[in-house]
Amino acid sequence: DTQSKVEQKTIKNNITLSLYNYSVTSTMTPFRSISLTALLLGTAAADSADSVSSRLQVHVPQTLFRPEGYDHREALFGVPPYGGSIAQSVYYADSDLCDPTVDTRKGYPIRAKDNNGKMEPWPTPYILMVDRGGCSFVQKVRNAQRSGAAGVVIADNTCLCSDKDCVSANGQDVCQPAEPIMADDGSGGDISIPSFLMFKVDADEIKAELRANHMVQIEMQWALPKPDDRVEYDLWTTPSDVVSKDFQKKFKSVAQALGDRAYFTPHMYIYDGIKSNCQGFDGENMCFNLCTNNGRYCATDPDNDLDHGISGADVVKESLRRICIWKHYGEQDGVGTQWWDYVQAFMERCDNPDYFMNDDCAGDCYKHANINQDIIDRCMRDSGGLEKDTPNTFLDLEMQAQVSRGVVILPTAFVNTVALRGGLSTATVFTAICNGYLDGTEPKICEECESCGDFDECIANKKCKSKGGGGGVSTHTFMSSILFICIAFGGAAFYHYRKTREEMREQVRGILAEYMPLEGEDGAVGSPMDFARRGGSENLMMS
Repeated sequence: DTQSKVEQKTIKNNITLSLYNYSVTSTMTPFRSISLTALLLGTAAADSADSVSSRLQVHVPQTLFRPEGYDHREALFGVPPYGGSIAQSVYYADSDLCDPTVDTRKGYPIRAKDNNGKMEPWPTPYILMVDRGGCSFVQKVRNAQRSGAAGVVIADNTCLCSDKDCVSANGQDVCQPAEPIMADDGSGGDISIPSFLMFKVDADEIKAELRANHMVQIEMQWALPKPDDRVEYDLWTTPSDVVSKDFQKKFKSVAQALGDRAYFTPHMYIYDGIKSNCQGFDGENMCFNLCTNNGRYCATDPDNDLDHGISGADVVKESLRRICIWKHYGEQDGVGTQWWDYVQAFMERCDNPDYFMNDDCAGDCYKHANINQDIIDRCMRDSGGLEKDTPNTFLDLEMQAQVSRGVVILPTAFVNTVALRGGLSTATVFTAICNGYLDGTEPKICEECESCGDFDECIANKKCKSKGGGGGVSTHTFMSSILFICIAFGGAAFYHYRKTREEMREQVRGILAEYMPLEGEDGAVGSPMDFARRGGSENLMMS
């Protein structure tokens, strides 16, 4: 009846909200929040997601140097220079930096005053230390970026409960069990500088030095493991993820250019429906069309409409299909040309509410990518299928991998097990991969294209025609331009010289014709123009 339908729809909406409430905003999109069930991952996942790809060290003063570096949390937004570091003087803003109008003449250490009696601004480049609280991490870092900072260190204002000395020394009644994740608030796509969160007990020491007007130099470093001459990289996403689509459309050529020197593994993010209580005690699917296998495997609804369009179950099905395609057409060589072809074809033909769940559309993509549909269909069935209350081997493996790896945001790329921060772009991932090789073993494509001005053209041709980045020009083009300019100026100078010479001759001829009638050697009076016609070569002073 009508009442039962209303109740059923209310239950569906509540389930959707429960999935979306446990969310972490993606670091790679300013417009869309990707729902992740943080409850399923736990504290260990949050810690591992922030893992050991970065290092924070104090070089000046020497008394604050620690061989092992300082504990910190790395922001899940911004663009770190993987394989590089930022070592600069630190200035303490003495503010939470929530106001977009940043006063660069405040803070510590105190600087000299200018001619107007105001303290000099923070001299660039610099790393800015700001206080935690008052607004989101993204807002603080954005304001610091606009002020000219090369990096940001946010000083925590709350002790860890495990640090009894910090709690007692500060007399705080409130403590925190763990440092917070520096997550994106959904608008961090424009952040291009890196940032760390420094533990309170350590940040207080830095601030004390700066308040005493002592210079402090900090190094923020990002190193990738370099085990051998082959790099392994992964991508965690879902078929409905809008942020990674551009990357998946463009990265095929890079994967092919790297060849067997890099091994790629795509992963599909699946929600554990059992832990999310989507499977009832009697095995009933309590999350309706968000899940398959009677509530075992779930995905969020891409269009937030449980009654129309693409459902979570559709996303799970497409995820399993892509897993099987990789197993048969990519796992062996780690390049997966046909996998990339299928994904690109699917995004072009089937990525809309009308065709996403259409098997015929998927079949057309198989043909385009030269994939045997029977092999993939059999793989999906043999792994456990998507019907009834039966486990699926491949989907279970994906859920285990996402927990052990600590995936808390989508999309996320890993290079040599280290999660990449910032925007998911072809150039960013390529640079990280090239920095992941053992020194001296980098493939030629890295040496050729990593700093090329036209990255896409370099990957396509395996040769850079515009070295130097930032849209630079090649040496040939530069020298040709210089030669053309020299010829043009030379021609103009020669023309000006000839024209000036002719004008002077005309003036001389006019003067001679009017004032200097000359007598020839035979006594005859010659024409005054004779002298001019001879070019004025005779000496007028000769007698």
